[in-house]
Formats: sequence, structure tokens, C-alpha cells
Amino acid sequence: MEKQQFKAESKRLLDMMINSIYTHREIFLREIISNASDAIDKLAYTALTDDKVGIDRDQFAITITRDSENRVLTVSDNGIGMSKEEMEENLGTIAKSGSLGFKQAMEKKEDIDIIGQFGVGFYSAFMVASSITVISRKYNEEKAWKWVSDGAEGYTIEETTKDAPGTDVIMTLKADTEDDKYSEFLEEYELRSLVRKYSDYIRYPIRMEVTKSRPVEKAEDADSDKAPEYESYTEMETLNSMVPIWQRAKKDVTDEEYETFYRDKFFDYHKPLRIIHSSAEGAVSFKALLYIPGKAPYDFYTKDYKRGLQLYSSGVMIMENCEDLLPEHFRFVRGVVDSQDLSLNISREMLQHNRQLTIIARNIEKKIKSELKAMLENDREKYEEFYAVFGRQLKYGTVSDYGAHKDACQDLLLYYSHKQGKLISLKEYVEAMPEGQEKIYFAPGENRDQSAKLPQVEVLDKKGYDVLLFTEDVDEFVPQTLMTYMEKSFCNVSSEDLGLQTEEEKKEAEAKAEALKGMLTFVKESLGDQVKEVKLSSNLGSHPVCMTPEGGMSFEMEKYMKRANPEFAFPVGRILELNADHEAVKAMQSAMTEDPLKAKDYAQLLCYQAQLMAGLQLDDPYAYTELVCKLMK
Repeated sequence: MEKQQFKAESKRLLDMMINSIYTHREIFLREIISNASDAIDKLAYTALTDDKVGIDRDQFAITITRDSENRVLTVSDNGIGMSKEEMEENLGTIAKSGSLGFKQAMEKKEDIDIIGQFGVGFYSAFMVASSITVISRKYNEEKAWKWVSDGAEGYTIEETTKDAPGTDVIMTLKADTEDDKYSEFLEEYELRSLVRKYSDYIRYPIRMEVTKSRPVEKAEDADSDKAPEYESYTEMETLNSMVPIWQRAKKDVTDEEYETFYRDKFFDYHKPLRIIHSSAEGAVSFKALLYIPGKAPYDFYTKDYKRGLQLYSSGVMIMENCEDLLPEHFRFVRGVVDSQDLSLNISREMLQHNRQLTIIARNIEKKIKSELKAMLENDREKYEEFYAVFGRQLKYGTVSDYGAHKDACQDLLLYYSHKQGKLISLKEYVEAMPEGQEKIYFAPGENRDQSAKLPQVEVLDKKGYDVLLFTEDVDEFVPQTLMTYMEKSFCNVSSEDLGLQTEEEKKEAEAKAEALKGMLTFVKESLGDQVKEVKLSSNLGSHPVCMTPEGGMSFEMEKYMKRANPEFAFPVGRILELNADHEAVKAMQSAMTEDPLKAKDYAQLLCYQAQLMAGLQLDDPYAYTELVCKLMK
């Protein structure tokens, strides 16, 4: 028996394929099982037109056999089998695929779902096997053939015997090393896990003999108080579920089945808030089963969290976390997508970036947004429960990539309304605006209570204008990204002009500022570099003073920058605004002529008050305490 060399490639190419194309050794079992499924598909198709096949569809199966003593793992099928010529063509030529040729031949007759399309999957077994023997008998032929190779020096083919059509792939596993434990692929638990992970939805049963235990029946005179004895026995068990839940019609799946699948698949024992079961037909066909969780994983807002959907191709898992199918702003969604229209690379481990993938991702994004919007409009309580967990992610999604995804997120955002005392959407805010209001007002702060007590909020409240209370770091970046919403601009009440004064009122304010220019100069000289500017304000209501930031950055943003990137953070200039009509300011003005030193202390005290009201830390709390005590004497 003469050893033949691989026709297409050398040992070097084979080494590259099994060591570079596949990133996980465990993939080999998926590939061998997928090939077995293909072989059964071919015979099942033949049976449609040939009544001599003599095998019922219910008899088709894939069998896994373990021989731990000899380190042999066998995967068998009762599919169409291979002739000698097909063995040489399919196994002797790397990257030659019988599945692809069969699919191309049948495309004009019927839409056939064939998993394997590249012909290299078989060779992945050499990642774990030192040698492989393939015994196969072609349907409608009497002869069987045995193909043997160690994956390096070529292969041999010789005639053998086999009772029925089908193929046995017999893999002798490599010896264990300190780093690689190949014998794990002979363990019952490991094989069961790999089948469940990658091949759970192969349409034919995948069977394996497993060990179980049962209580031993006691004799009549045995002591019934003793602990029961158990004996071990083996039986053939089907490892895969075969029919994926997402392939069934919605009406045929119960809520309990949806929730059980979610719990078992994603190891989340909290009930999902929303289930999205959809399918699409057209240029790209796919089915998706998506879940909106009720609770965030512990690492959700960290770099370690892996977003993405599980991707299947015809029931075979291709990727556990396909990031390209799920946009970052919806990274909280869990689920699966199954399509046979995707172009895969030769290892079936990775997707080639193509138009089909983009179409699916876009469709999924629209579906998720639609479901969230429906929840917001029709089940507010549940949506607010969702928003408490994942609302921050929607805000991040709004501002990321320079606002590229704002259209997908902006209608889903909620903020606390000072006027209504509850969370509202931007749309609800605009629709509730009274006549004459032209801006969407927001007040940033460490918490709602602090923001609500800002002098500017008091002024707006008296006019009947609502203010959104911002309390998270990302909140202020949202209006900067959106710029406008429903043609209404945003206004930060603590740093921007509220736009409430008429032209006449502005002229009166300018005249008053000119008249009190001496007082403003006095306060600025008294405080020195503590403030950039001192000016009058008509937006302070019943408050004597406030501190506002210079430029576009707010004090809350300044604090955030110090935490996030202290090396590049810089202090925002302080502007002290005075209410000329307040008794405290009038008292300081009177003291300027009667007791200039006391007036200077008053100016310092007002500055301290303004800092505290703005949530700013005092540089010297001791000096503040001493000043209060001094003025009380």
C-alpha cells in the first residue's frame, strides 16, 4: 500500500492551517460534527427522489464514541458516505469541499442548507489528533474504504469493510503535555459541553454513551435505615436539542420556554424585561432572539465586558460574541442571530465584513430601538426599571463617536423634571413647554437637591418653566452633542444666559451695572484672584449671590475632568454674580463707606457662600469659619 502525498499543499501549509486558521482547539469537534451533518443532509436529499435509500429520516444520527484507554475518539454518521475517488478528492486535497460542490449542484433544484463550505474543517482535527482514520462506505456501493494520515507525510487509502453506508472519523489523540491536556476531549462532561456550545442545533441527534447511577434494590430483609446503595450503568443519550427555539413560531413558544432558554444560555437568573423574537426575509434572511436584561452584569460598565450576540450559521455556533451585530449603545442586549446567508472565512470562526452583515446589524438596531420605544410609551413602569439599570449606556451611546448614533438614542433618554417631580423624556419636556419658552433648561449638580436649589432654577420656576436636573457625569455632554431637540436649543442654567430679559430690561440692567461699577470694582479688588470677574445678575431670585463658570465648561464638568484625567484638567474661571436688590449686598454696599474693612469681609463671606451653593470645595474651610465668627462678634 503506497503512501500518497496531499495533492494541493505541503506539510508546511497543513501546519499553518491547523495552527493559524483556528484559534481554539475545541473547534475540531464542531467541524467534524458539521461534516457528519452534511453527509446526512446529502443522503436525506437523495431519499426524496430515491425510494431505495431504505432509511427513515428518524433513523439519521451522529454518534460519538470514546475509548479512553487507547485515547481514541470516534465520530460516526449514517449519511451518504464517500467512494474511493471522493476520499481522494475531499480528504487528499486540502480546501476541497464536497459540501460546497453539492450545494452548487443543487441550488437550481432546491434551497439546501449545507453547513460546511470550505473543506478545511476536517483538518482541524489534527490540532488534537496524532493520526486520523476515516472509514467510509458510499450509499449504493458495496465496497468501503479506509483513509489514514498523520497529517504530515501524506495518507494511505485501502479497501476495507463496513456494514452500512456512512462515515467513521477515528481520531487518536495526542499525548498530554504539561501545557496541553488532550485527554480532556475524552471526558464525558467536556464532550457534552462542546456539543451544547457549538452543535446544539444540528438537526440530527448527536448521541453518546454516558454513565449514570441508580439505587440498588434492597432485599426484603435488608436494613431500611441504611443509606441507599447505587450502581453505575451506561446508556445512549442524545446530547443536542436539535430544534432551536428561535426557529419556532412565536405562538408555539411559551414565556416559560423563552425565560428558560435565556437563563440557561446566558446564566442570568433574573427575569428579562423584554423578549424580541423576529425574523427577516429578503436579500439577507435571518432569525433573531434577543433579550433586554433586567439587571446589568457586574462588569457591564468596565472594559472587561464583552458585548455582542451569539452568531449561528444554520444552527452551528460561529461566534460567541459577535460585536459587529450589536451597536455599542445597545450593548446590554443579549441573544442569538442565525443566518445561512453570511460569508464566513475558511475556518468558520470569523465573519468576513460584508454587506450582509451590515444589513443584519442595521435591522437589529432598528428592532431594538422600536421595542424600547414601545416599552417607553406603553409600559412606563417597566421602562423606568430598565432605564435605572441601562440609562447611562444610552447616554454614552448618544455622545459617542461625535454623536453619530444620537438619532437612535435621543428619544429614549429620560431626565428628572424639577416641575413634574418625575422622569420625563425630551419629547415630553418640549411638549409641556408653555408659550414663550424657547429653550430646554437643565441644571447640573452632584444630586437633585443641590441642582434644584440653584438660584436660576428658582427664577425659572416662578416663570413656569421646567428645568431638567442633571446628576451624572455624562449628562452635560448630551446637550453639547444634540445641540437642539425638536428645534429647541439647550441652556445650562448655571453657565449660560437664560434669555429671559427683554431688550428694555437689558438696557436697565446695563444702566444699573454702570451705576454700581464702584461696588463691583471694590468686590473684585477685595477678592483678588479668587474670581475672574464680578458682575450683577437678574437671575438670582431671592438669593444674594451665585458663582458661575467662565466659558462653556461647568463646575460639574471641571470635577469630572479632574477625576477622569487629572494630568490634563484645568480650573474653570469663577465669576461672582451679585443680586443688587438683596439686603446682604446692600449691607456690603453701605459698609463700603462706613467701614471698608467690614465691607471687605462681607465680600469674602459672599464669595464663600457662592462657592458652597455651587458645590465647590473651599480652599480654606478654617478661614471661612474664622470669618463667620469674626462677623458675629
